[in-house]
Amino acid sequence: MPFINQLQHWARTRPQHPAVIVGADSLSFEQLSQAAAALHRHEGADGVHVIDTPTSTSLAVEFCAAVAGTGVAAVVDASWPDTLKAGLEAKVGDWARDREIPPAPEPGFTDGPPDTTFMLGLSSGTSGLPKAFTRSRESWRESFVRSIAYFGVGPDDVTLAPGPLAASMNLYALGESLFAGGTFVALPSFSPDAAIGAIKNDGVTRLVLVPAVLGLLAQRGLDTDQGPGAVRAIVCAGAALPPAIAALARRWAPEATIQQYYGASELGFVAASAAPLPDNGTAVGAAFPGVELAILDADGEPTIQGEPGSICVRSSLVSDGYAWGDDGLAFTALDGDWHTVHDQGFLDGDGILNVLGRASDMIVTSGANVYPQLVERALESSEDAGTVVVTGVADPLRGQRVVAGILAGQMPIEQFLTDCRARAKQLPAAARPTQYFALSAAPVTGGGKLSRAQLRDWIMEGDARAQRLA
Repeated sequence: MPFINQLQHWARTRPQHPAVIVGADSLSFEQLSQAAAALHRHEGADGVHVIDTPTSTSLAVEFCAAVAGTGVAAVVDASWPDTLKAGLEAKVGDWARDREIPPAPEPGFTDGPPDTTFMLGLSSGTSGLPKAFTRSRESWRESFVRSIAYFGVGPDDVTLAPGPLAASMNLYALGESLFAGGTFVALPSFSPDAAIGAIKNDGVTRLVLVPAVLGLLAQRGLDTDQGPGAVRAIVCAGAALPPAIAALARRWAPEATIQQYYGASELGFVAASAAPLPDNGTAVGAAFPGVELAILDADGEPTIQGEPGSICVRSSLVSDGYAWGDDGLAFTALDGDWHTVHDQGFLDGDGILNVLGRASDMIVTSGANVYPQLVERALESSEDAGTVVVTGVADPLRGQRVVAGILAGQMPIEQFLTDCRARAKQLPAAARPTQYFALSAAPVTGGGKLSRAQLRDWIMEGDARAQRLA
């Protein structure tokens, strides 16, 4: 566990079926199994392996080899600075020396015991040494069983995850596809044209991606009159799916089912939906199968319906906690076996979870709590107008003040700005942006997720990608 035995099964029963495709390179199940088994024999069955390889079939081989037996993988974003990678390797080495060595596994290229650690999951490396959490083999195996059933993944599916393979949601998509016996497709580097090319050339049936990337892909497809090919399912994760991007995706792929899930690397799946949701830009779905949901306040007490608080889960899919870097601000174990990463949200009357963002994204201005995602949705007038990103910057009088970055779509930026200001008048005074900035690029993480902290840094540092508007 989590997927090596399944990989071996598919290598025996459908050896020539493509398992992994990256650009022009591909590996069948037999080829992947043989290459990973050979590397596993060379590197040993119980080591801790830092994988610093760009998205490629080689990365897939290294990952499979590393997690077999009682091995542990730490997959590094190849774009991180060398100094950061060196510090991380040293930290992994310290952890490996101090950890309790599990009993020797069965000989050969097989899964290790269910309760043993197979992965050191890494947080973003944009500032300082990444935190690392540990995951058991059983947590992913159980997740695979549930997600394959929920999303209807089968051996005939071809799944494209266009983001970097080092990102946790894409590594999971790889494992899920191998477990189900399908084909996993990745891109050596992302561009909307490369993704559309893969969809056409590789017969992609499923997309797994973050909302920002879905928007880029759908817009490019519409602009160039290139349809979705065989895509029948779009699975969005990483953030709530904005109504404007959902509408754009439906225009591009009207026959595809749009599914979404909310989760966190440390928590696993939290909530999901394969049906239409309230068109508010915060709804993500009901509790994922086998997961209990609660919204708790700062004292650990349940909030009333519709009242924001920390999103907490109780399930067998959560990680085992941090190997290092636990500052008490992210993954936290609470009384009653509840866990949270301090994302904020609320449950509506139908039990639908609405996600408002990280507690660290919340803006406290003149004593009022402002959730940037709600302001963003209020200012975005249509799918064509553009994208709004809201953050808070330091203010000597108010503590923080609300500012907005706008990335124009088909509407001229002057008109987009005018529309945003008009719509802002409908917001409470504390939530109205005090300044607007024209963005030349979306502030996103390496995995493609929107980063309000990055926008704040651009503004405070005078970065040319955020130009103040009069």
